[in-house]
Amino acid sequence: MAFSGRYEVESEENYESFMKRMGFPADTIEKGKKFKIVTEVVQNGDEFTWSQIYPSGHSMTNKFVIGKESEMETMGGKKFKTTVKMEGGKVVADFPNYHHTAEIAGGKLVEISTIGDETFKRISKRLV
Repeated sequence: MAFSGRYEVESEENYESFMKRMGFPADTIEKGKKFKIVTEVVQNGDEFTWSQIYPSGHSMTNKFVIGKESEMETMGGKKFKTTVKMEGGKVVADFPNYHHTAEIAGGKLVEISTIGDETFKRISKRLV
C-alpha cells in the first residue's frame, strides 16, 4: 500500500512557532526539536494504524478507517472523534486545534499541520 512503512524525521519547518501556538511549554518544545520521531504506518485498504514512536520509548497510535468516524488522540494526549478523509492521495484529518494532511511524495512522508495562519511541515524519509 502507498503509505505503509517506517519513516524517520528528516526535516521540519516552523516547528517551534507552531508548537507555541498549540500551547506547549517552552521546555517541551525544546526537547521535541531534538527528537528523531519514527512514524510507522500500516495501511490495509482504507484501514490505517498510524504510530509515532519517540526516542524516549513513548509512542502514540491512532487507528482509523477512511470515511468512518474514529476516536483519535492529539499530540497532547487528548482523545477526540473525527472522520479521516482521503483527498487526492492525501490523508486529511481535522484535529481539535489544527488541520492535518499527510501524503507520500518522492518516496517521503510529507505531513502538514495548520492552525490559523501557522503551518508546520515535517518530512520523513522511508527507513529500510
